[in-house]
Amino acid sequence: MLAHVTSSAVNGIDAYLVEVEVDIAPGIPGFTIVGLPDTAVQESKERVRAAIKNSGLEFPSRKITINLAPADVRKEGPSFDLPIAIGILAATAQVDPGLIQDCIVLGELSLDGTVRSVSGVLPIALDARERKIKRMVVPAQNVKEAAIVGGIDVYPVTTLAEVVQLFNEPDHMLPAIFDRKELESLEEPTYDVDFCDVKGQETVKRALEVAAAGGHNILMIGPPGSGKTMLARRIPTILPPLNMEEALEVTKLYSVCGLLSPNEALITRRAFRSPHHTISNAGLTGGGTYPRPGEVSLAHHGVLFLDELPEFKRDVLEVMRQPIEDGCVTIARAQASLTYPAQFMLVGAMNPCPCGFYNDHLKACTCAPHMIQKYLQRISGPLLDRIDIHIEVPRLKTDELTGKSAGEPSAAIRARVCAARERQHARFAGSKIHCNAQMTSRHIKAFCQLSEDAEAMLKQAIDHLRLSARAYDRVLKLSRTIADLAGADRIGVEHIAEAVQYRSLDRKYWG
Repeated sequence: MLAHVTSSAVNGIDAYLVEVEVDIAPGIPGFTIVGLPDTAVQESKERVRAAIKNSGLEFPSRKITINLAPADVRKEGPSFDLPIAIGILAATAQVDPGLIQDCIVLGELSLDGTVRSVSGVLPIALDARERKIKRMVVPAQNVKEAAIVGGIDVYPVTTLAEVVQLFNEPDHMLPAIFDRKELESLEEPTYDVDFCDVKGQETVKRALEVAAAGGHNILMIGPPGSGKTMLARRIPTILPPLNMEEALEVTKLYSVCGLLSPNEALITRRAFRSPHHTISNAGLTGGGTYPRPGEVSLAHHGVLFLDELPEFKRDVLEVMRQPIEDGCVTIARAQASLTYPAQFMLVGAMNPCPCGFYNDHLKACTCAPHMIQKYLQRISGPLLDRIDIHIEVPRLKTDELTGKSAGEPSAAIRARVCAARERQHARFAGSKIHCNAQMTSRHIKAFCQLSEDAEAMLKQAIDHLRLSARAYDRVLKLSRTIADLAGADRIGVEHIAEAVQYRSLDRKYWG
């Protein structure tokens, strides 16, 4: 007898339907899976056999052939366990074959018949809604990320026996209902850290506010203990909350990677990723035998913090140049090419020399000039050119360190950042651009209008600092953000002056 069960899988961050065809025929007992299954799918034979028997159901002693269509796409992971088991039960008349139509089935099976969680449920649910599929059967741990999509009846199950009962007696189980009140946390995410904890460093805080307002990349240079890491970890507290579209994009990535917490429906905080400097190319930008998103994609719509920037391998840093410029990562393999989104805010921190005290006003540097030069040259010019803001983080003075006054809270800074972002959203309405840092040359010409004095100052800065064409564009984007923070429609001299100041520090260190 032949049975068909609809399942789904993920390719990149997008889902596609997989038809699980089960044929049970007379002959020597055997169990064969075809359709380019990987090792995890091949091993499902033993899990399915044990789960069916241990659930009190009958496993047929006949020739079983499973086809996973389309047969030319490689199938990965254990999520096909449940649809294979249901297909076998439908082919042996233990489940009503008519009731499994127009329903997507997902789940990994334990040997005792328990249904375990799987990854990629959110993109699968979004794809099902677009295809107008009305029902989904998912593990109970994944029910929230499927139910949040809406427009689909999502049935959470914990055992294979429950699934059999659902298809044989559909009136006994009701679909899950998502509580929309859980989305209220999108408005005001809470954090354990705050900018009021940071003493002094008012110039750096201003630079971080500008960076957050426009989504600009920033590099902080200073001696050990000056507060670079402390400042970086507080950047998410001044970023605007994720809107629903951004939250769904980020949650899709984490769902594909299996990084969603149990029963978590939606990621509501902007990501803060801080990989160690020993990370590989594939770990940072994505890849592997079966490509997965890397840290630059997991930081989508959030912050990617690279501490001790010169300690990262040179080739690892260089692979970031394309994601920074394009906002996405394309991983090409012989069989397929996958693209992952990667619109992140890069925050780098580094010491000015190997000992860390070059140009420090309290402690003398012990590095020879050639050592300093070699250390700084670990950061290439093209990568520096893609970082909008370069800011020095000096050691705190004694009065600042021992002072009792608290700094400005993150909420006050975030209010100004949100106001600037609202101006940008209104400006870029109808486009795929979210902030000034993502502007193209066409947008710069349209929205970065300069006064005559500002244009004259910018020309002087280009000649004096020998700015590249890319640096010129980034100065204009920075100026636009500074003007947005000030509530100005036109870019003035003061906005250009501040933007140029943020691009001059690399000349001090790199010449």
